[in-house]
Amino acid sequence: MKHVSIFITICLLQVACLKAQTVKTGLEVLQQKHFECLIGKKVGLITNPTGVDHYLHSTVDILFHAPEVNLVALYGPEHGVRGDYSAGEKVTTFNDPATGLPVYSLYGKTRKPTPEMLKGIDVLVYDIQDIGSRSYTFISTLGLAMEAAAENNIELVVLDRPNPLGGIKMEGTVTKPEFISFVSQFPIPYVHGLTVGELAQFLNGEGLLAGEKKCNLKVIKMKGWHRKMKFEDTQLPWVPSSPHIPHPYSSYFYPISGILGELYVFNIGVGYTLPFQIMAAKWIDADSLATNMNNLKLPGLIFRPIHYKPYYSVSKGEMVHGVQVHIMDYEQAPLSLIQFYILQECHKLWPDQNVFELCKQSRLSMFDKVCGSDKVRKAFTKRFMVEDMLDLWTRDIASFRQKAKPYFLYK
Repeated sequence: MKHVSIFITICLLQVACLKAQTVKTGLEVLQQKHFECLIGKKVGLITNPTGVDHYLHSTVDILFHAPEVNLVALYGPEHGVRGDYSAGEKVTTFNDPATGLPVYSLYGKTRKPTPEMLKGIDVLVYDIQDIGSRSYTFISTLGLAMEAAAENNIELVVLDRPNPLGGIKMEGTVTKPEFISFVSQFPIPYVHGLTVGELAQFLNGEGLLAGEKKCNLKVIKMKGWHRKMKFEDTQLPWVPSSPHIPHPYSSYFYPISGILGELYVFNIGVGYTLPFQIMAAKWIDADSLATNMNNLKLPGLIFRPIHYKPYYSVSKGEMVHGVQVHIMDYEQAPLSLIQFYILQECHKLWPDQNVFELCKQSRLSMFDKVCGSDKVRKAFTKRFMVEDMLDLWTRDIASFRQKAKPYFLYK
């Protein structure tokens, strides 16, 4: 009986510890405050399936059924409000079957809310889970929504959510002005280390919206989140933020291979069961590449040979060979440089397979946009050595961190 009592006590202590460590998202804090900042206002909501509370209740449904809130319109980013569009597919405007509310597309003919879309709206609410990499388009939607809010004298409320990569890691060159695009819309590093609320404050405070506009911005902070947290530490449920980000750890792999994937020469696991975790091609000898990569002794990483047939996307139905990246120590691993080391070692082993010549010219342009500059590619391809582009990739981080620090909401 004594042992049972001790066991129950331990279990209760564990539950208490879990409760104490739980992160509350901006949505849940808003609920706790009884939606006070939305009372008496006509509300428009920009969200997608990641907008949920701890029990997976949708932000759409929570706001729609809250007596204090007058939700009148929804706005769908890439993949749509309900997540029923694939990557790059144009999102249409329609009425939401569950609520009857109009759903305006922000990934179709226009990516910025128009005055017609915002007619009668007093406040726009943004609630989308980001993954911490600059080329993921939801933060571009955020920036355009902020511009539209400023132009139409509408308040914008960001319901903050964790950066699944944490708030410490920052990697990559800051986007140069001539390479601003929907996949690199702001002068921030590729791995930016900010929550969406912090990013919104940074854009507003630094005058980075078009015409240096500033919107009437309010960020509903999380409770319990700190910068060293990865998503698993939050105890929040993960909803796939897009079809190829099915798990929270998918966010760690997106910057590992996503830039290389823009060339459409390597299969990066998109179209297979390990999106962004693998890099492979028909002409690669997997054992040789794995040996070379492991011999580099990159911190926190191990590379395993892999062979597979993609079900769709690059090399569909063909046997490809390459490596799977295993992250052994996340804090030490240089995520975004891995794909450049892969290119380096592939060039050593198969110098006749120049991926920048194998791809279409249009893909080079996209590669440069995602990198934030063409200088990275040009420096790297002189000798296909990472050391030749390393300074370009890392030199902006210290100054960016100092510039961003005043906008940090969490320690």
